[in-house]
Amino acid sequence: MDASVAQTGRRGFLRGAGLAGIGLVGAGLASAPVRAEAEPGATRARDRRGRYVWLAGDHHLHSQYSNDAMYRIDDQAARAVAGGLDWIVITDHGNVPFATYSIAPQSADIAAARERYGENLLIFNGLEWNIPAGEHTTFMMAPGRSEAEVLQEFVDAYDARVVDARDGTPANEALAIEAIRFVQSMIDSRRLADALILPNHPSRKGIDSPAELRAWQDAAPGIVIGFEGAPGHQAAGLPAPGMARGRGLYDSGPGGHSFPGYPEESYRTWGGYDWMTATVGGLWDSLLSEGRKWWITTTSDGHQGCGDWVKNPVDPLNQTGYDNLPYNDDGDTFNTTGVYPPPIGTGRPVAEYSSFPPGAYNKTWVGATDFSHQAVMEAMRAGRMWTCFGDLIHGLDVQLRSSRYRGRGREVTLGENLSVQAGTEVELTVTIDLADRVNYAGLLPELARVDLILGRVTGPTDDPDTLYAPDTRVVKSWDTSGKTGSIELTYVVEVEHDIYLRIRGTDGKRSQPGFLGADIDPAGPAMDVPGEVNPWEDLWFYTNPIFASVR
Repeated sequence: MDASVAQTGRRGFLRGAGLAGIGLVGAGLASAPVRAEAEPGATRARDRRGRYVWLAGDHHLHSQYSNDAMYRIDDQAARAVAGGLDWIVITDHGNVPFATYSIAPQSADIAAARERYGENLLIFNGLEWNIPAGEHTTFMMAPGRSEAEVLQEFVDAYDARVVDARDGTPANEALAIEAIRFVQSMIDSRRLADALILPNHPSRKGIDSPAELRAWQDAAPGIVIGFEGAPGHQAAGLPAPGMARGRGLYDSGPGGHSFPGYPEESYRTWGGYDWMTATVGGLWDSLLSEGRKWWITTTSDGHQGCGDWVKNPVDPLNQTGYDNLPYNDDGDTFNTTGVYPPPIGTGRPVAEYSSFPPGAYNKTWVGATDFSHQAVMEAMRAGRMWTCFGDLIHGLDVQLRSSRYRGRGREVTLGENLSVQAGTEVELTVTIDLADRVNYAGLLPELARVDLILGRVTGPTDDPDTLYAPDTRVVKSWDTSGKTGSIELTYVVEVEHDIYLRIRGTDGKRSQPGFLGADIDPAGPAMDVPGEVNPWEDLWFYTNPIFASVR
C-alpha cells in the first residue's frame, strides 16, 4: 500500500472577511447570509475530466403549505439561489389539510417559480411522506403533466397521517411496500417521468428498522436509493440563546414502535451526521457491504417560524400545535385552508426556526451530465453525490483506476464500480479544492484531516435487521491542516476481493473514537450533546462510495 499528498496553488483571500457576522449566527439570530449572494450558475463548473457538472442542492424544503412552515415557494427558491444552490425539492408535509386543500395551489406556485427562476434553479415537486409504520421520507418527482395528479392519488391512499397508518404494525409495513410499488407503476405507465424516495432523519425516532430500510429498497431498487445521512435542523444545536437542543432535533429516545436493536447513542447525531452514517462499520456500511446502491444526502429540512404569530409555541415534531391557530379575523387556520399566509410584508417579525436557510449549512453535491431535472435525478440514482457542512470544502473529485492504466481513461468515480482481476493494484485519487471564501457564519473553514474508509463487499445478509459490517474500518488518515488551494491525496490497494472505499473530512475540532472502537475508527465524529455543540465549530464532509470488484 502507498499513500501520498500533493499541494497546488490557491487564489488569494481575506481571512478575516465577514467575521463580524459570527456573533449573530452563534446566537441563532441571523436571517441572511453574511457572505455575498452566489452568482447564478457559479457552482456549475465541469469536473477536471469534463464529464459532469457539479450542482449543489437540497431535497427537503417546506413552504406555507406545511402545517409548521410559512415561507412561499418563491421565497424558498430565492433563498436557495442566495445560498448557492442549483436545485431544490419542495417537500411539504402530508396530512389531511394538505390532501384536502393544498396540492393544486402548491403545484401552481411551483410552476410559477420554475418559470421565474428559469436557468438559475431547478425546482422539483415532492412530499415529505409519512411512510406507513415509519418516519418521514422524501418523495421527489421529475416535472411532468401528471405530477400533481399522481401526488394527490399518492397522498390520499398512502400517507400515514391521512390513512391512519403510523403504528408499526405488519399491515402498515405492508402498506408502505404497496405505496413504493405504486410509485414504480406510475413510472412504468409513464404517468411520472421519474421519482426517487429517500427516508429522512432515519435514526431520530428509531422507527425505521434495518429490515424496513432493506424491504423498501427491495420493493423498487431504482426508486429507494438511500437516506438522509445528515439531517437538517442543524441550527437547533446552537447553544443558548439559540434553541440549545440536539442537532437535527435528535434529542429524544426510543418510543413504542422503535426498533429495539438500536443503541441509546443512535438517538443523537455524531458530528451532525446520523448515527447510521457516522458509525464506521455501522448500518450504512452494512448496506454497502451487501453491494447495495445505498447513498447518503444532507438537507436543510427548511422550516421557519414567526415569533409573534405562534402565540403558544409547541414542539415542532408534534405537528399538531400550529394547525388550529387562527391567522386572520375570519378565523382561518391551516386545518381549514391547507395553507398559511407568508410572513413577508405582513409586519410580523420573522425568527429562525431550527434549520438554517437552504444552502447556508447543508449542501448535497451531485455530478450531473447537464443542468436539468432529469440529469440531477440520474446523478442521485447513480450515487454521484457528496455531502458537506458549512462549505468546509469548495470542490471534490474522486477517481479510482487500475494502477497499470493510470492516465489512460479507465477510471470510475463516486457510485461506480471498477472491475479488475484478483490481485490488481488500484489507485484512489482524491482532489479537494479547499475553502477560499467565508461561509454563512462569516468564517473561513479549514480542513484539518481526511479519512479513507474501506469495507469488504460480502453479499446479501441472511438477517435483514443486520446493523454492522465488521470488515469496514478507517485505513488511512491525512493531516491537511495548514494546506491551501487544491490538494491531491492518493492511496493504492491490492484488490483480492470485492471492496468499497469512501471518504470523509473534518475541521478537526471535535473527534472521539468511533462507536465501534478505536481499532475501527480512531478519530471519528463526536456524539453531539444537546445544547452544547455549535454546528459551525464541527464541520464535516462525506462522500458516497466507489466500488472495486473482482471479475
